[in-house]
Amino acid sequence: MYLNIDAGTMNPLEHGEIFVTEDGAETDQDIGHYERFLDQNLGWENYLTAGQIYQRVLEQERALRYEGRCVEAYIHIPEEIIRRLERLTRRSDLVVVEYGGTVGEYQNVMFFEAARRLRIKYGKNVLFIHVGYLPIPPSIGEMKTKPMQQSIHELNTLGIQPDIIVCRAEQPVDNRRRKKIAFAAALEPSDVFASPDIPSIYEMPLILEEQGLTARILEKLDLEMPKRNLRSWRKMIKGVKEARGKVKVAIVGKYYTSGGFSLEDSYISVIEAVKHASWAEGAKPVIVWFDSEKLEKEGTDRLNDIDGIIVPQGWGSRGVEGKIKAAQFARENKVPYLGLCFGMQMAVVEFGRHVVGLRQANSTEANPETSHPVIHVMPDQKKYLEKHQYGGTIRLGAWKCRVRSGTKLSKAYGRACVVSERHRHRYEFNNRYRKRFEKAGMVFSGVSPDGKLVEAIEISDHPFFVGTQFHPEYKSRPLSPHPLFVEFIKACLH
Repeated sequence: MYLNIDAGTMNPLEHGEIFVTEDGAETDQDIGHYERFLDQNLGWENYLTAGQIYQRVLEQERALRYEGRCVEAYIHIPEEIIRRLERLTRRSDLVVVEYGGTVGEYQNVMFFEAARRLRIKYGKNVLFIHVGYLPIPPSIGEMKTKPMQQSIHELNTLGIQPDIIVCRAEQPVDNRRRKKIAFAAALEPSDVFASPDIPSIYEMPLILEEQGLTARILEKLDLEMPKRNLRSWRKMIKGVKEARGKVKVAIVGKYYTSGGFSLEDSYISVIEAVKHASWAEGAKPVIVWFDSEKLEKEGTDRLNDIDGIIVPQGWGSRGVEGKIKAAQFARENKVPYLGLCFGMQMAVVEFGRHVVGLRQANSTEANPETSHPVIHVMPDQKKYLEKHQYGGTIRLGAWKCRVRSGTKLSKAYGRACVVSERHRHRYEFNNRYRKRFEKAGMVFSGVSPDGKLVEAIEISDHPFFVGTQFHPEYKSRPLSPHPLFVEFIKACLH
């Protein structure tokens, strides 16, 4: 509902992770969850913001596409929302639309108006599912339905009556409250479903399926029941529950501490990729968070009982030295290390300082005046920085990487090959230093097809020390863990 064109310029501490699609859209983390559950790649058409809508309407007005009529928010904004949603129906039998935010927020009004008009236009081909929260106050110990009843009433005032209710709560909703909620929504109790807290979010499709949600949706839409086979999903969940070993992984970041709270959503794709790989190896992941700024001040002693270290993405100079210390600790103590994008760059800086002998080595992002810019801005990015054009200008989406044979990277992918991975960066390895780094023992195990861009680095005399300029976590899924994360977890377990 926000006016940002996309999520790319948002602070991860405020908004959570920015997820990048194959075609380079910078989206909310929700799109990542949909890809993981559907095991499908989604594109820019699947991501919609109010900013995109208003921008499109104003561009149309400037081009006289409205033929001189007054352009009004109430008329044209919902129409544009509907147009965008209708585009998706060209290649889909069923389109699922999630509205972000909370019912009753002022900024949602035009989207709910679009939904109301969709029902008028398409009748029973439109189905409304309302997800609401049922709190259980600890001091009372009773599940309260009033907030849900109030949100249903709020929806009704917007001209929308839900067809199905999904109850989010710590516990499953009982029949008494199910009936009360159904009465408030003018529905049958069979239209009310429970979404309780569970150990793994990946169990939720099975829980909803057991309640008959799919069948009820298709019945109301008058669609035939497709053949469904959840065998592989059930097998995966069984493996999660039966995992016996443990693997302790440190994630060294700077986007999860906010006041007195930890916001792990900033690195949600990394977390999920670690889970997928750990479960595939029969282990339960134990993720330990390290604030890179604290690591700068307090040292690396707390890393001594860690099985592996991941340094994920990041921007700017804050917390840089802590990430460099984490890479140094992993390299010197033979602890498995996986550097993702910024994490690869910091591993390069650390290697440059302590192995190559470039004491002032740094990234120009952290120190523009460094005498040894081993990481520098990509040539085609300079013009954007000079003009302060930050949104949607960085290297985004899927790009090919040529994998060098005989490396840890080729072992992970199964062979020396050309792979496609997703990117989100503005800085790169400075090729002026490539020969000096190779001579000192760094292996450039992945490069762009033209050989000009370093895509992956590693250290050969180490159990697992790999850094990638790309983001393998974006493509990891519960039924197909990313091979790089699998190799990392294998190294952690041995």
